[in-house]
Amino acid sequence: MEGSKPEDRSPIDWTRSLKRIQGAGSHRRRQWKGVALIPYITAGDPDLPTTAEALKVLDSCGSDIIELGLPYSDSLADGPVIQAAATRSLARGTNFDAVISMLREVLPQLSCPVSLFSYYNPILKRGIGKFMTIIKDAGVQDVPLEETEILRMESSKNNIELVLLTTPTTPTERMKSIVSASEGFVYLVSSVGVTGTRTNVSARVQTLLQEIKQATSKPVAVGFGISKPGHVKQVAEWGADGVIVGSAMVKLLGEAKSPEEGLKEPETFTKSLKAALIKE
Repeated sequence: MEGSKPEDRSPIDWTRSLKRIQGAGSHRRRQWKGVALIPYITAGDPDLPTTAEALKVLDSCGSDIIELGLPYSDSLADGPVIQAAATRSLARGTNFDAVISMLREVLPQLSCPVSLFSYYNPILKRGIGKFMTIIKDAGVQDVPLEETEILRMESSKNNIELVLLTTPTTPTERMKSIVSASEGFVYLVSSVGVTGTRTNVSARVQTLLQEIKQATSKPVAVGFGISKPGHVKQVAEWGADGVIVGSAMVKLLGEAKSPEEGLKEPETFTKSLKAALIKE
């Protein structure tokens, strides 16, 4: 199915959308327009020092946002690759405080924003206000729509963007409510089921993008199952403003034979993804 080419539509000014995602910790702000590349990695896999280096590598390769997942023991939305990464991270003793401590050191060295991806349970456990105060140098995602009012209030107090997810099975009216409440950008889950690499991206994504864009002018980033340069190019041609690559990146970093290899392969992979977004 053919869709509109990126050059056939006005580019999204991501800089404006990411003013608060950027965070007070980063003193440099990358300026760009167009389709954003958003890699995802799991904090603490294989360890936090490697995570810190990986953030720098992904930034240097042209990533426009980096999603950093907080490891969680009951990550039901994730497939086997990210679940295994979370298990390895937790087994090494990774905890929330250690992740935040690492981010405070690394964020000032990055030119792209970091979005902290968390399940809602850890937020509730720590207390919404306290959690938001602690992560004021990052962003947070994956929150039920019904809980957004207090979260948006606390996020606003701490200069944080609250990004929400919509899926192929989300009813139209609920989708409109989600995109209205989402800040920074809207996360479109490309397929039904858990995260993980897939052979192809469902053509239904193009229709979903059109429906969301009729409801909002906010950037829309597509994730779940995006694992190849061809996927990235296809989703961009369908009209996405950003592409999120998770499981494929996590696998390269977490299952490498050594930390050095684990950093080199994602570097090469990220460059190939970024190249797929360059207009010919």
